[in-house]
Amino acid sequence: MRGRVLIIAGSDSGGGAGIQADIKTVTAMNGFAMTAITALTAQNTLGVHGIHEVPTEFVTEQIRVVMEDIGADCLKTGMLHRIGVIEAVMDAIEAYAPTVPLVVDPVMIAKGGASLLEDDAVAAMRARVLPMATLITPNAPEAATLTGEPVETTEQAVNAARKLLELGPRAVLVKGGHIGSDDRVFDVFVSADSDERIFEGPRIETASTHGTGCTTASAIATGLAQGMPPVDALDAARRYVLEAIRTAPGYGRGHGPLNHAHPLDR
Repeated sequence: MRGRVLIIAGSDSGGGAGIQADIKTVTAMNGFAMTAITALTAQNTLGVHGIHEVPTEFVTEQIRVVMEDIGADCLKTGMLHRIGVIEAVMDAIEAYAPTVPLVVDPVMIAKGGASLLEDDAVAAMRARVLPMATLITPNAPEAATLTGEPVETTEQAVNAARKLLELGPRAVLVKGGHIGSDDRVFDVFVSADSDERIFEGPRIETASTHGTGCTTASAIATGLAQGMPPVDALDAARRYVLEAIRTAPGYGRGHGPLNHAHPLDR
């Protein structure tokens, strides 16, 4: 086991996304997962049925005690759903982990359609979170919200990724699950090092896609924590997620969870 990953995100009681998916992913990829929980959700495959706030002071305390004792090789943020949480988390990162690589999954909408980011928090996400990120991993709708422009084609995803790069992150991955062809998915990667790539893969027709964003970001964070270059970490993460979707257990009556426990191949 190597690579310490501190996950700062919300809890999913259904186990398919959020902190639960993050811990499973980091563990499956032979990393060590730690957590700072930002919110509790009552959630299953049919949707989000309630959100219980965690006091911002306690979010900060979780980050502080982990960093002062165990430390981290990479941070990963997920559900930062309101301005107070965003400010508290970023203040804590600046105080306790200013040089640790940061993977940001800008969680905005749950798979079932429920909003997980308050409207007035989008500006705070742009101003406080993105400039500190090593890599951000929005899907197409999230990229559209952050840029204010439509992201409905791969070309638009490339333009959105370039525009998001101007906000300060070292690299951007715009995930293509919501766009692309009927049988192919195209993920767009751009970096401040002038590296631009389009990763292509098969589209699997399935309802078992709950938690793919959380899983992808956590898998990348684990690779970075283990010293992998960003593109290699991304490639390993994409292969892990594809197999997790392909072998999903089929639980629930809505958007089901992935199989995070499939054998690791990298």
